[in-house]
Amino acid sequence: MTQLLNDSAVEQALGTVPEWQRDAATIVRTAELPSFPAAIEVVDRVAELAEEAGHHPDIDIRWRTLTFRLSTHSLGGLTEADFALARRIDELLAAR
Repeated sequence: MTQLLNDSAVEQALGTVPEWQRDAATIVRTAELPSFPAAIEVVDRVAELAEEAGHHPDIDIRWRTLTFRLSTHSLGGLTEADFALARRIDELLAAR
């Protein structure tokens, strides 16, 4: 079973995803893409990653700017699943 990370573990895990910031019980990253279609393409690919992982981010779409917010809602905080998906989102964005 997935467990909540304590503050120390969250801080350590944040070191593996430098583009993400902690916001209470979530981690957040904003990315700007070159165009609206490119942003939607990224959203589609993140949706595939999320389905594979069984863990889904909140995604805010503002023209070509995407904001991803991760938290394990069922546990009310951050788990390794959040950081694992954050790393996959980072890999996807870096490949663009």
